[in-house]
Amino acid sequence: MSNPIKNKLTNQQSKLVIRNATAKDVQGIFELTHKVYSDSGMEGYSKSAIRGQINHFSKGQFVATVDNTVVGYCATFRVSGKIALKHHTWVDITGNGFASRHDINGDWLYGMEVCVDSNYRGYRIGQRLYNERKRLCQLHNLSGIVFVGRLPTLAKRLKKFGSVEEYVEQISQKKAQDPVLSFQLRNGFEVLGIIPHYLESDTQSLGHGIHLIWRNPKAPEKQEPGDKKNYGQRLPDTVRVGTVQYMQRKVESFDDFLRYVEYFIDVVADYKGDFVVFPELFTLQLLSIESQKLSPSESIEALTKYTPSLKKALREFALSYNINIIGGSHPTRVDSGRIENISYIFLRDGQIFEQPKIHPTPNEAYWWNIEGGDSLQTINTDCGPIGVLICYDSEFPELARHLADQGAQIIFVPFCTDERQSYLRVRYCCQARAVENQLFVVMSGNVGNLPNVANMDIQYAQSCVLTPCDFPFARDGIAADTTPNVETVAFADLRPETLLLARNSGTVMNMKDRRHDLYRVQWKGK
Repeated sequence: MSNPIKNKLTNQQSKLVIRNATAKDVQGIFELTHKVYSDSGMEGYSKSAIRGQINHFSKGQFVATVDNTVVGYCATFRVSGKIALKHHTWVDITGNGFASRHDINGDWLYGMEVCVDSNYRGYRIGQRLYNERKRLCQLHNLSGIVFVGRLPTLAKRLKKFGSVEEYVEQISQKKAQDPVLSFQLRNGFEVLGIIPHYLESDTQSLGHGIHLIWRNPKAPEKQEPGDKKNYGQRLPDTVRVGTVQYMQRKVESFDDFLRYVEYFIDVVADYKGDFVVFPELFTLQLLSIESQKLSPSESIEALTKYTPSLKKALREFALSYNINIIGGSHPTRVDSGRIENISYIFLRDGQIFEQPKIHPTPNEAYWWNIEGGDSLQTINTDCGPIGVLICYDSEFPELARHLADQGAQIIFVPFCTDERQSYLRVRYCCQARAVENQLFVVMSGNVGNLPNVANMDIQYAQSCVLTPCDFPFARDGIAADTTPNVETVAFADLRPETLLLARNSGTVMNMKDRRHDLYRVQWKGK
């Protein structure tokens, strides 16, 4: 056997570590999968898909690292035997690679990926990852592991063997070798059959997959057949959110503005809140400081000068009040010179994230020349993964679905609407997003008026916290509501685990029952 390619393990100080993947590994996994599949005609996983895999089932994702570099990756999720043991496609069972079909009550572990950097062959990294998979399966007392393997040499060797069935039979009888299937058989997996059209983009395997199974020798005896129902469970863990219905009023200075903002942060923190949410464009209040009415272009420049001070102040509030702040949105001129409407998210550990508005409204485009951003990612917080959709973005179902695929449990929607019809468009769409994605949606809007600020003349808002419509949730799908057009705060305690129950054993299961064979969201942005 030839020597492995030189790598960092030749350094005696280097260490090979197998551990659960975290959000910090997304970039490394992204680079690894694209490198591994670069010569196969297939693409590696997108960063969004990797975040989804980790967020849906963090215990099931493993990385092998050398000096903090990801050199191996293993992705799994739980699934029902009714799905895993019959013929299926890769897109359908994996939710197009996001692991969104993860079932907390699934009795089988589904292996959707194992890949290793070719520069680190010779260290049995694949074997180590398979061992972690088996340990996870036994830890959860699951029936076993199911997956569909590739046949990367099939296209080149099919003519010699005559058929796929004969090729697999010869490998099973150890009369021929396949770099993937032979390894899997040595690891105790059995062949259940051949699945044609499993992954059409896998031209090396001619789209075929080998259906394999490993039965857990320590699995408990099966109970009587029938679906187990888990209705009515009460879960203690909650996330407390406070949504601020914020009054637009004239302020005398930036410090005066911060006093109002800090007041609401203090109120929600006193109630032991985990998140405090401010409305879209609430910083336009700062334009009332100016001594004269500004043109739209002058308004943007005036606001942009506050951006560094705003970020510094709200980050300090998040740290000092021990609360996560969804900082509404703030028109910002970015480095490229574009003007974007950006929501700044301040976590209580000091991290700052940005989420641009994807779809500017006609008014934003007309008055301020605001352009749409191209990135939409979940943000991992100490209360689970969240997403932010700014006002008009909530009216586009694809965006919320993209966040849900990445594992978002709460979507925050800062909004700014001038009259009731505009408001109801946002509200009805947010309720739909909560139902169709089985997640929580938190809305926060402005009230009051700023007569001398262009495009902020009047406001209409009724901030609220919305839920899916099913038994574990609030009546009418509304966890908290406010009186329209008064300054106030609405609180709600949300139980993220009820989302998992609803998605896996609810009256309806929108996320689980999607037809991935017919449709899916394919994100082309960042």
